[in-house]
Order: sequence, then C-alpha cells, then structure tokens
Amino acid sequence: MSVLFFGKMGIFYFIDFTTFAHKKSIQITIKMNKKPLILITNDDGYFSNGITKLAEIMHRLGNVIIVAPETEMSGQSHSITVTRSIKFRKIENECYAVDGTPVDCVKIAINKILKQRPNLIVAGINHGCNASINTIYSGTMSAVFEGCAENIPSIGFSMNSHLHDVSLDYTDKYIYSITQDVIKNGLKPLTCLNVNFPVGKIKGIKVCHQAKAFWKENFIPETNENGEISFWLNGQYNLLDMSDRADFRALTDGYVSITPMQVDFTAYNVLEEYSKRFDQC
Repeated sequence: MSVLFFGKMGIFYFIDFTTFAHKKSIQITIKMNKKPLILITNDDGYFSNGITKLAEIMHRLGNVIIVAPETEMSGQSHSITVTRSIKFRKIENECYAVDGTPVDCVKIAINKILKQRPNLIVAGINHGCNASINTIYSGTMSAVFEGCAENIPSIGFSMNSHLHDVSLDYTDKYIYSITQDVIKNGLKPLTCLNVNFPVGKIKGIKVCHQAKAFWKENFIPETNENGEISFWLNGQYNLLDMSDRADFRALTDGYVSITPMQVDFTAYNVLEEYSKRFDQC
C-alpha cells in the first residue's frame, strides 16, 4: 500500500507500507519538484580537499550548503559542545565555519543557519578510513548519525588514506551515483550509509558488514622544557574479520564498501536472553 503526502517546500512524500510476518517495513522516498537542499560537513575542517571535492560533486545534484568545523576535529566521535557557547562565521555564500565538533555543525546548521531542513546530509570526503571499529571514533560518521537521528537521509564518505594531497578524482562517479540513488529512492528511516574508498583502481562496489577489529593503544611520551610528561596516542590496528563481506576486506580487495548503519544500538540478538536474566517486572 502506498500513501501520498504533500509536504512543505514543494516536497512529495511517498510512503510504502509492506507487511512482513508481524512487522511493518516503511520505506520513505522523497520526490521533489525542485533541487534538494544538501548539507555538507566533515571532521577535517571547512578548508579540506575532501570537502571541496564533495561539494563539487554535490553541486551537480542539488543546492549545497557547507557547515563544517573551523579546525580539524578528527576522532571527536559524537561529542557535542556544552561547556561553552558556540560561534559560527560565514566564509562565503555557501560555506560556514563552526568552532565546534562535527555533530555541533549538524545541529547548528539545522536549527540556526538553514532556513529549511536539508533533504540530504553528506559528510566527508574523510582523509582516513572509517570502516570497521574506526566508525565509533569518527567525527565524520557521527555527523552522519546525527542526521540519521533527525530522520534525514545521510551518507558518510571516507578515503583509506591519511594523505591530504591524495587524488580524489576517481571517487567522483561512485559518490555521484550513490548519492543520486539515495535522493531518488531514499533510505529506511533511522538508517544511514558508511561509504569507504580504497586507494587506487576500484574493482566495484560491495555492500558490507562492519568488520570485527580493535586497536592496541600505544601512548608515546613527550617531555616539555619544564620536565612535564605528556603522551601522544598511537596504536596498532588489529583486524579479526577477513570474511568476504567485511568492509575492511572489501577495501583491501579494491572495492568501495557500503555499510548500512543505524542509530539504534540495541543488541536484539541477546535481548530475549538478557530479559530472562535481568527482568523484574
């Protein structure tokens, strides 16, 4: 069954209800009679090569506004600024710099900068892989999760290289086609996409699961002129999952990995078991 709603800003919402056993799956597809408004952010800062490339691609798909951190905010995860006020400044017509985290950027863009809710949020192109366990530390993907929590279709794009001068040109057609598909067909409510690119020739695209892995931390000491010791965080990445559809395996094999993600962290596979153990009702 399909239901048609006419919303604000000239947007038609087509909601298809499909019944599976005892559950209902709802697919929201957005069809617009004008270009979609696309919010772009990242964690590398408004000045990064990655966000410049992403904006270049998004301009071919819709109206673009960049709201990104004033400085690099890598590894900020889903942190928000609550111990001080937040400022933003206009860099140019389509670009704003925020003295906060990537999640701050999404929040202040939606509530203070934009005159309407964005139809799509894209984050990146991140300089560094956000596949596997890296997702939970990523400011880029946390901006995507924030958009997802707002029920706005959201996509994160990352490159498996920390070199800021790495060529991003060969990602063009993949970013364009993935984004175009999401604009046309939508995403399931409260889900988002984590897209990662290998360096070099791309063999194709694989939809993947998040590979199991962990970081073994190594704190490197540094002594200042006063004899005070501080530490730089470093570490060794340990991959535990090289199955065919693991996202990091796909990257090492030369494929673009697309990992569907969600903001609901509930471990449904143990919900019934733990209910029997801990319920007192």
